[in-house]
Amino acid sequence: MEWPYTLDVAALADQGWTPRPFRNFILKIHSRCDLACDYCYMYNAADQGWRAQPLTMTRTVVRQAAERVAEHAGAHGLPLVNLVLHGGEPLLSGPDLIAHTVATMRAAVGPATRVRVSVQTNGMLLTDDYLRLFADLDVLVGVSLDGDRAAHDRHRRRRDGRGSHGRVAAAVRRLSEGPYRRIFGGLLCTVDLRNDPVGTYEELLRFRPPGVDFLLPHGNWTTPPPGRRPGSAATPYADWLIQVFDRWYGASPKETGVRIFEEIIHMLLGGAARVEGLGLEPMRCVVIETDGAIEQGDALKTAYAGATGTGLHVATASLDAALLLPPVVARQLGAAALGATCRSCAVRRVCGAGHYAHRYRAGSGFANPTVYCPDLYRLITHIHRRLSADVARLRSTTPA
Repeated sequence: MEWPYTLDVAALADQGWTPRPFRNFILKIHSRCDLACDYCYMYNAADQGWRAQPLTMTRTVVRQAAERVAEHAGAHGLPLVNLVLHGGEPLLSGPDLIAHTVATMRAAVGPATRVRVSVQTNGMLLTDDYLRLFADLDVLVGVSLDGDRAAHDRHRRRRDGRGSHGRVAAAVRRLSEGPYRRIFGGLLCTVDLRNDPVGTYEELLRFRPPGVDFLLPHGNWTTPPPGRRPGSAATPYADWLIQVFDRWYGASPKETGVRIFEEIIHMLLGGAARVEGLGLEPMRCVVIETDGAIEQGDALKTAYAGATGTGLHVATASLDAALLLPPVVARQLGAAALGATCRSCAVRRVCGAGHYAHRYRAGSGFANPTVYCPDLYRLITHIHRRLSADVARLRSTTPA
């Protein structure tokens, strides 16, 4: 069996290990999409389980999911939980189901726990009616946008081959202006090495986003991402991101937040990781599929069929049950889950072996560094040098 299925959870518990409760809950309220993005980890990856999923989450499953989240929050005394409406494309489920889902979740959890809700959309259906609904429900809206028209439409195309940029950009403009700006959660951009890095960043800045999240394309040692040759010391993704970092870091006043850079700086200054894909903090996220199955994050679908599965369902199992499964336990062990290469690395506390999905290699499972290892090492050390120089400068100019 590949790691982490060989983990002895009972032995870990005997040694004093205890699980950390989930606090981020992703509800897959619709299983299909109105775009056909060529890099999509849902529809164009090793796991094709989406084909067997119902189109839309039923109200029965919504209720069962809400009861499980409420049970979990109550058992662990969580003051805040994050609910992410996801898909597929969640807006395909319609405004009635979305409003019902948010209301049902908040009612089930009750006043002792705040439910912070967000939705991640491709923007194609983000009309004024939806914006009013999300404003009324106090739901943050994140939109996927890969840059200018050429960059965005290279991958994010409609099923008939037409680009989606014009419609998405118009939706983001409506979101970024006037009464809806308060619910603008930010922009999600997948890195494409063919795009100009600074030009891509500045194009996203035109929409005045409160934050930008640059995502590395999902891939692993067995199925490498574009431009990343396993075993090569080349750093094409670091080179791309460093150009954006230097432009972003040198701007005054601050233009927007860039999550990957802010998180690396936060950890270099001694903070703990707050996002998946960096650092050694326990994974605190769980997915509830359209049919009610309890699963791990969708990025694992790029590894092999069934990689996200737990065998649990909200109708019959608590979320606490998922916390004791080896694949989930492995993602809560921090440094103890790292292989020898990562344990001896100088940036292990910040890198944390990278995104869990990017560690997979057929035969050894997830007990590997990220396939982006050289890139993350170069990016982190570059940011460390810039930050260290600024800290030294401040100390030299501050009176004793």
